[in-house]
Amino acid sequence: MQEEGCIFCKIVNGEIPSITVYEDEEFKVIFDKFPANNGHMLVIPKEHIENIFEISDEKAARAFAVVSEMAKKMQKNLEFEGLNIVQNNGSVAGQSVFHFHIHLIPRYKDDGVNVSWESKQANDQELEEIKRRIYK
Repeated sequence: MQEEGCIFCKIVNGEIPSITVYEDEEFKVIFDKFPANNGHMLVIPKEHIENIFEISDEKAARAFAVVSEMAKKMQKNLEFEGLNIVQNNGSVAGQSVFHFHIHLIPRYKDDGVNVSWESKQANDQELEEIKRRIYK
């Protein structure tokens, strides 16, 4: 099922051109038109799924199998030094296209790409409380 007005649905349907790196019956892998780095790719399900909260466990597993396959091909042939795999959910988390997708971002020393955060210290009591809330 496609969502009218969704840029990724339009890419999947061929309404918006893209450079396809891989495609099967469920997923399309394209180069990001606004890359963080050279070789930045997106793994996109062909079915419109808004975020991680809506994707089935089975489809998520298949999506990450595609991610793993593409990451290995990239590592073998693109000569990068590291790889970020990023998947954002909700605007507060940086999601700007509300169609589930996974970024594969090649990393090079001193490339200036920032995919990090300031670490905080958590105590065991706080962590146990969060765990309790998850499983209540």
